[in-house]
Amino acid sequence: MKYITLLTFLVLFTNCEAQETKLLLRQKLIADLSATPIYPRLTEDINGQLAWKENFKYLDHIDIYSITYLSDGLKINGLMVTPKKKGKYPCIIYNRGGNRNSGALKTAHGAITLGQIAKEGYVVIASQYRGNGGSEGKEEFGGKDVNDITILPEVLKEIEDADTDKIGMYGWSRGGMMTYIALTKTDNIKAAVVGGAVSDHFSSIKDRPEMEKGVLSELIPDYAKNKDIELEKRSAIKWADQFPKDVPILMLHGNSDWRVKPEQSLNLALEFEKNRIPYRLILFEGGDHGISEHKDEVNEQVLNWFDKYLKNDEQLPNMEYHGR
Repeated sequence: MKYITLLTFLVLFTNCEAQETKLLLRQKLIADLSATPIYPRLTEDINGQLAWKENFKYLDHIDIYSITYLSDGLKINGLMVTPKKKGKYPCIIYNRGGNRNSGALKTAHGAITLGQIAKEGYVVIASQYRGNGGSEGKEEFGGKDVNDITILPEVLKEIEDADTDKIGMYGWSRGGMMTYIALTKTDNIKAAVVGGAVSDHFSSIKDRPEMEKGVLSELIPDYAKNKDIELEKRSAIKWADQFPKDVPILMLHGNSDWRVKPEQSLNLALEFEKNRIPYRLILFEGGDHGISEHKDEVNEQVLNWFDKYLKNDEQLPNMEYHGR
């Protein structure tokens, strides 16, 4: 009879710990979208029968899931959308905007926002963040809740169709802020896109003082005592030198955005210049916070960026000063 030595046991135990399951629940969000409030937006009557509108025919080719996973021991809820066709697909971590119930992920996000990316051959995963959407814990608006997105590469390892060597990150507004912070805390991300992203909370509270009173002071722990420290932690403009130089960032902003002024992206771009961070900044004339006036172009730019650096493995731009 062979006995397991103490050393062998410790190695096996350590490996089991390292491979601890993070994904607790994965189930179809809804099998029939006709039971959801968004159904009339997606369909049209053709000869007396309801059919997908041309722009939404892709819904027959994707699966929408609700998920629950572990982050810091907390059960966190989210969404995941995958192509129905089996394969090995690059991944996108989508970071929602808003706070609390404002901006919380719903069926429409899975079908439209995430679905329009997944249909192009991506596994797309998104977190509600702790304290939101039925998740355990307390939201910190860019504090420990950032762990809820930096753990997602580990969750994706449990998805058969996910190619975890090719992960991108996409965030809008507050989700852009979360993306900026995450890029300084993980080396699992190969390319990033942000839209209307918050990068300077010191500027934000001058432009929108109601945000400080109704959001920041309520959600950020010990805000009154450590205001400047906590705002700096969440303001990429203060630590642009910490960004990785091998993760290209696409910055999108509407120049008529009153919620997050376009100066936030312009000023951060200047800091990226100083630190030679690979980036591209596109300002959309007359664009609001969601750049709704240019939605098709925005979607095209986002997909082109991820296709370029995830699907096509294109080389990073040469950020050294060069040329004739």
